[in-house]
Amino acid sequence: MAKWGEGDPRWIVEERADATNVNNWHWTERDATNWSSDKLKSLLLGLSVEDDEGSCEVTEVSKLEGEASINNRKGKLIFFYEWNLKATWTGKSKSGIKYKGTIEIPNLSDENDMEDLDISISLNKDEPETPLVQLMKSKGAEKIRRALGSYVGFLKTEFTQGMILPTANGMVQLQSNSQSKAKTDKTQISSSSSTATPVNTGVKIPTCKFSMRETFLTSPADLYRVFVNQEMTQAFTHAPATVDGERGGKFRLLDGNVFGEFTELVPDEKIVMKWRYNNWPCEHYAIVTLSFVDRRSETELKVDCRGVPDNDEERTKDGWKRYYFEAIKQTFGYGARLF
Repeated sequence: MAKWGEGDPRWIVEERADATNVNNWHWTERDATNWSSDKLKSLLLGLSVEDDEGSCEVTEVSKLEGEASINNRKGKLIFFYEWNLKATWTGKSKSGIKYKGTIEIPNLSDENDMEDLDISISLNKDEPETPLVQLMKSKGAEKIRRALGSYVGFLKTEFTQGMILPTANGMVQLQSNSQSKAKTDKTQISSSSSTATPVNTGVKIPTCKFSMRETFLTSPADLYRVFVNQEMTQAFTHAPATVDGERGGKFRLLDGNVFGEFTELVPDEKIVMKWRYNNWPCEHYAIVTLSFVDRRSETELKVDCRGVPDNDEERTKDGWKRYYFEAIKQTFGYGARLF
């Protein structure tokens, strides 16, 4: 997995001021292109809508051309982004007929308001006519617009964390990921002492670990399958999901709000995964281990989570209880005995 390290745009690279740039009087720039590309894909992939005619989902982002950056002058951040996107959507009617089409967005830019965004949605040439096109042009386009608006919000909040920090003497100190410096300097963080050697460390967030246990009235084999089978995951989440139940396979569920990768699979016994909420800091994952213990007529599931951001501990616990434990029991009838 991608780690906090060299090449990650969230790392802080020391910005050395020279005689002509005291207190960052002139322009300094931080490249946000790679971060933006990953963020846009994560926000769009898995996005879905449905109505009485069927359902549609964004299944591929085939084109992402453009760039993004943040400029600083005198402590003021100025954002620049310009993107040309093309994606694929697939639809499925209530009768089971599948369709495929395209989404084109040529003008995602800081110069355009979200209301002025051109979102062109069409059906592929060889596909028969379907009301699902109208579903994508109405509900689908609106959901895409909101997702792209979220990207702009994340660019101005999540990506900029650590760019402008107060120093001990109250002056403003810029820390950026300048392209020119990134090519020549190793990833490092400014020391409070001007003579100290920068240490090789990165942006750190406080994290926690916790364990949860739950009992299900089914066998370890059946419960294990719920987590690695795409159809079963879609059943208990009540929404389209992508699940590749192999080691190294990716998963994405709950409208893309949860995604990750399976790193270890021991059939019917253990699942280890990189797991994250979509709004966590870029490329930060928790490590979640599921252990399936056979208790004869039932299975005890132990969930160990490490690396969960401190401020998201309760939300993560509640999410697992509500969207995994309770949803699985209600969907497959693995709940407590009624006596």
